[in-house]
Amino acid sequence: MAKEIKNILVNTIHDHSLELFVRTYLKGRLIDIGCGEKPYRSLLSPYVKEHIGVHHEETLHERSNIDLWGTAYNIPAIDGYFNSALCTAVLEHLEEHLDALHECFRVLRSGGYAIYSNPFIWHLHEEPFDFYRFSKYGIRYLFKKTGFEIVEIKALSGFWVTFGQLFVYDLCRFIRGPLRWLHIIDALGLLVQAISYGLGKLDKSERWTWMYMVVSKKP
Repeated sequence: MAKEIKNILVNTIHDHSLELFVRTYLKGRLIDIGCGEKPYRSLLSPYVKEHIGVHHEETLHERSNIDLWGTAYNIPAIDGYFNSALCTAVLEHLEEHLDALHECFRVLRSGGYAIYSNPFIWHLHEEPFDFYRFSKYGIRYLFKKTGFEIVEIKALSGFWVTFGQLFVYDLCRFIRGPLRWLHIIDALGLLVQAISYGLGKLDKSERWTWMYMVVSKKP
């Protein structure tokens, strides 16, 4: 199953919430920490003046979209250089997440906002560099310890979206032989995601969310 098919549900929900937060909080010069191929370039362009992506030199991503070579622990910029910061689904892959948050705090101007998305219930991925999962209480603790003010922490789903999306990922284990060419698993995956989306409208229990999105501010 192609990644764009099996991820439709969570990507749609994530990107919708991200745009709402970006529209409200981000502006000026933005640092995109762990930018990869800059998947949010189009989403961000109406709201920020400059979109600067930083990534490590060992990346397997296409390299032309990376503006600065560095790490989440060492961003090559002076203190307070950026008005805004974005870091999506990166913190769980960092051994020293507090150090990474301190570095974001350093390069952000006073009054600037940072948006992070962090998984809570999710499968192992990008192994062996998959270290942490974050509850909303853990997020609040880490950001406050770093010096950030918490503006909002939003759970992006309830049980049905999380369960449905993980079920689709599990289905991918059976894509082999005739099933690969008949696209039966692809069709079933899309159906499961559609049903999960509908059920998620009825039951939004936050304790089963797959991911949190946090908006924080540097005082």
